[in-house]
Amino acid sequence: MALIEFTKRGIYCKQGDFYVDPWWPVNYAVTTHGHADHVRFGNQHYLCHTLTKPIIKRRISQDLDVETLNYGESINRNGVNISFYPAGHIIGSAQVRLEYKGEICVISGDYKIEDDGISTPFEPVKCHSFVSESTFGLPVYNWQKQEVVFDGIKNWINGNITQQKTSILIAYSLGKAQRLIKNLEGDIPIYVHNSIANLNEVIIEAGVNLPQTTRITAETTKDELQKGIVIVPPAMRDSKWMKSLHHPVTGICSGWMQVRAHRRWQSADAGFALSDHADWNGLITAIKATEAEKVYVTHGFTAAFSRYLNDNGISSDVVSTHFGQEDDEENKADLVEQNRGEKA
Repeated sequence: MALIEFTKRGIYCKQGDFYVDPWWPVNYAVTTHGHADHVRFGNQHYLCHTLTKPIIKRRISQDLDVETLNYGESINRNGVNISFYPAGHIIGSAQVRLEYKGEICVISGDYKIEDDGISTPFEPVKCHSFVSESTFGLPVYNWQKQEVVFDGIKNWINGNITQQKTSILIAYSLGKAQRLIKNLEGDIPIYVHNSIANLNEVIIEAGVNLPQTTRITAETTKDELQKGIVIVPPAMRDSKWMKSLHHPVTGICSGWMQVRAHRRWQSADAGFALSDHADWNGLITAIKATEAEKVYVTHGFTAAFSRYLNDNGISSDVVSTHFGQEDDEENKADLVEQNRGEKA
């Protein structure tokens, strides 16, 4: 009997009677990380990594019934051993390892294999079956080392300050924003939108060391912002507030910026291919390291990536999921923060 099933509510383990990142409310939800396309409101019980708990309580509700595990820890549910291993995607992101009567399945959630300096680095887990994303599952997506990308971002910012332009980096409030803050720490002050500042607070309270930033308020002057680094979520990109700043220039931080057509479509002044997902080579490296006999490919370039795996001796099937809608879902999450009476 297969350890997991792909149902209309999501990935289901019948033996343990639980779902992993369900799309609709269920009794018991095992959660890989705090992005809105992987964790939903309405589940009776949540199981997640220790660092993910304060994040989902902040983003969804303080009343959630949440149980936690650290990496490498496990619990047993109806004979199924559940444990978490680092996914390297964002702070608290986890791969879910399931074991039942000697059968091992790993649901990876979202992941990347490069150490970003703030998330616990990805750890491959040997298994019989592996559920992998394929967000950037085409050969064109081949990331530069992050230090090269950040050198480019820093040079762009320094040039903007010299020309008295305001440097605005567009990044998800959860994950990308903290990665930027960690790697851009230096002499230039960093100003962040409320949705980012709120998440920073709970992340710091959970024990993660984040560099100091300044929350943008009505008292923050445009002159201050022009001499600093401004980080805002995608929901703010076309806002009147941004357009009111001193000569604002935008830099979108996303793996999609690897392809210039996306940069033009997004009407960005600059694009930086900085992704929290594995690139083509990262996906292949991670999958081979698992030694899985069967790979299920979800969201992204599923057909092309699955075909490549099959052509290269790794049995693979495409699975349709609701994951991978981070642009829309993260915008909604950021708008919720704004609608709580907070301004940029």
